[in-house]
Amino acid sequence: MTVIIGRRELLTALLGGAAGWPLAARAQVSSKRALIAWLGASGREPAQGFIDSFLRGMRDLGYVEGRNFEMAYRFTDGYQDRLSALTEEVIQLNPDAILAPAVISAVAARKATSTIPIVCGALADAVSLGLIASEARPGGNVTGIEPYIAGLPAKQIELAREIVPTASKIGLLTNLKDPKAPPQAQELEGLARSLKLKTFSADANRPEELEGALQLLASERVDVVIVLQTSILVSNRQEFATSALAKRLPTVYGYREHVIAGGLVSYGVDLRWCYYRCASFVDKILRGTAPGNLPVEFPTKMVLAVNLKTAKALSLEVSPMLLARADEVIE
Repeated sequence: MTVIIGRRELLTALLGGAAGWPLAARAQVSSKRALIAWLGASGREPAQGFIDSFLRGMRDLGYVEGRNFEMAYRFTDGYQDRLSALTEEVIQLNPDAILAPAVISAVAARKATSTIPIVCGALADAVSLGLIASEARPGGNVTGIEPYIAGLPAKQIELAREIVPTASKIGLLTNLKDPKAPPQAQELEGLARSLKLKTFSADANRPEELEGALQLLASERVDVVIVLQTSILVSNRQEFATSALAKRLPTVYGYREHVIAGGLVSYGVDLRWCYYRCASFVDKILRGTAPGNLPVEFPTKMVLAVNLKTAKALSLEVSPMLLARADEVIE
């Protein structure tokens, strides 16, 4: 009798039987290279730093791209309506795991497959979106890192008022077609109301809509803009920072990448760590652990970044206390 087994089953059997071996040796056991698919909701260039972090994590676990595993990349370039077709392309590749950099990618992948493991580096509202049963016991085929911490919007409003003490009208740049965005917007709006602050929102769901949304915020004369944490907004960070500065709009973000690109201030998790840590999930999956048995992890450190060059260009004075708290200062 001839027994046929698939690549994933073969890899699992081979790697699982070598559990006691050194990691470098373990990662080389299979004669078939594992395939990891990166399903990106941005372009390649803005995602490169995150890809590098993931690949560094894989190397630290004994995996070398091109030797004992391969990567397949798909990118939407910020156009969310392309995600469904790209997801189908990924599924047809039958990868050993799908790396979903953002929750919008994880949602698309989960709709397309309930069997291929999905590891998400920015997993938000996963229970309410039906991606997992719970953070401790995800079940199903999705797991990863949850970088969106409850209460973070309060810190962002606090930063907005610290940077612009006279602020009474807060602008919100949203991307409400991203499933990660609505809870953030609702929390920000609710907190602003409790502080008797006015808010004005402008929504952008395609790259070409960002300029118009910024112009709308500028025309409404908002005192400071809080930018939500979504894929399209972080992937277009360079153009956004340049345009916001030209319109003299102070900006607050959740990711340091915006500040590196020229934004004013950010407070949130280090996304590089999130994608680096994704490698440990992929490693465990390749060695036979079901993704549903891998608890969701949470970052333990938050990063405060300030761009003094941008502050000076906006004629804003950053308090010594804020600078003393900052983890990263760009001059």
